[in-house]
Amino acid sequence: MSRPSNTAVLDALPGRRGRPDHARGKPRAGHGHPWLTLVAVALGVMMVGLDATVVSIANPAIAKSLNADLAGLQWVTNGYLLALAVALIPAGKLADRFGRKKVFLAGVIGFALASIMVGVSGGIGMVIFWRVIQGFAGALLQPASLAILRNTFPAEKLNTAIGIWGATVGISIAGGPIVGGLLVENVNWESVFFLNAPLGLVALAVGAWVIRESRDEQAKGSFDIPGVALLSGALFALVWGLIKAGSYGFGDALPLWSFAASLALFVAFAVQELRAEHPLLPLGLFKSVALSAATGLIVLGFFAMFGTIFFITLYLQQVHGMSPVDAGIRMLPMTAVFIVASPIAGALTARFGPRPPLVLGMVFTSVAMFGLSRIGVDAAYSAIWPWFLLVGLAFGMIIVAGTEAIVGNAPAQLAGVAGGLQQTASQIGGVLGTAVLGTILSTRVGNVLTDRLTGAGVPTEAAHQLQGTTQYVAQGVAPVPPGTPGPLARSITSGSHLAFMDGFQSSMVVASAVALAAVLVALLVRRGESPVEGGVAV
Repeated sequence: MSRPSNTAVLDALPGRRGRPDHARGKPRAGHGHPWLTLVAVALGVMMVGLDATVVSIANPAIAKSLNADLAGLQWVTNGYLLALAVALIPAGKLADRFGRKKVFLAGVIGFALASIMVGVSGGIGMVIFWRVIQGFAGALLQPASLAILRNTFPAEKLNTAIGIWGATVGISIAGGPIVGGLLVENVNWESVFFLNAPLGLVALAVGAWVIRESRDEQAKGSFDIPGVALLSGALFALVWGLIKAGSYGFGDALPLWSFAASLALFVAFAVQELRAEHPLLPLGLFKSVALSAATGLIVLGFFAMFGTIFFITLYLQQVHGMSPVDAGIRMLPMTAVFIVASPIAGALTARFGPRPPLVLGMVFTSVAMFGLSRIGVDAAYSAIWPWFLLVGLAFGMIIVAGTEAIVGNAPAQLAGVAGGLQQTASQIGGVLGTAVLGTILSTRVGNVLTDRLTGAGVPTEAAHQLQGTTQYVAQGVAPVPPGTPGPLARSITSGSHLAFMDGFQSSMVVASAVALAAVLVALLVRRGESPVEGGVAV
């Protein structure tokens, strides 16, 4: 794809399509400006980042308001994750072919409208339905946002832009628990979804004005519908299996059959892509060792960190008894450092390439996970927050350098596909980490629960009766039956929390080992060599 001249840039406004800028006179102020484009893109991804954390805060209120059971509540999150994972790469391909600006703005509109519909839903079924629509809209928005940056910024500025993009994600994730907690406690749970409406409106207005349209001008012919179907089915089966493994264990027949179906569909997809004239995901991308390694690192990094964040939240709220807002505040060292680390990682990547930040990020992750594996039930906050700082620093380095390595090592005309690949890897890594570490935690809790309860003073017979509450204890909940005398209730609580910490510590050790192994993968990553086509001077 050759760099378009000013006279070749087409406006996406209705009625003006196909007319070059010079034919309309002087271009409008700010149109195509890289930094203003970054602002528009950041506003869009901020909606998705906020939604990732405010929903977890709102879940208890949703359950109470709509009389939802645990399975229904889980699908509020899982339905969104499934839709997102299935649609990310096809959405990136849509952006490359039909226009990244169009697809991005469609995602912004869809996400904001779906958020409003979640808020006005009268039952848990409709909440789940609109959360699925949110997932599809988020899939349109996220890969297109990276593709827009890839085709707007010149090579020497791209790392800085991705760093700011990552910091925006960090700001929204950091603010989510606090903003969501305040809204739930002082307004209602619906308000956490209505929050996306004004953000979406501003993102739409700014984006429509400043984003310059770009696409893969060489994309012609069919859209590879068989490839879309096979990849979507493979990703659905994989994420479905991981979700079910988190509930039933990896040895259960349901996740095993799901994984087998996923493998078969991935093989069929690879065969299809090798035969397709215009493949959905050109397998030649993976000839780049750096791109392949960076994709694996995104999976491993999100495996370690998102799984850890999930269980740290349980630890703070269930074991230490903090409110959602208090827990969010305690995690600010992690998210605040991530905000600072992202632009720093962008600068380091620009100067030294992505390899050093990725190696450092994985080393920091491994050290932090091991440090968290040493904390106990009554650990003081002063013994926890230093590890939070290290996790935030590591995450900023991994997401920024890993994203640059994937997007930067892909041809500019496939920037949307590369963005979809990065986002898919992060989603799979997050679900994989939650499922695998959750299974490790739950298994360990089941093995030690009786001993921990009896050691805390619970009679042996009562301890054996409580063995069936493993799934609750694995969430940090002390299963104290109603009417239990005070001394026995305190013993059950103490023993349950000790069992939870045994499982928590085991899962953190595994996360530490995974991150340490990922250091070897990081050594394979090098600076992107694909020229940034379509970029403009900053």
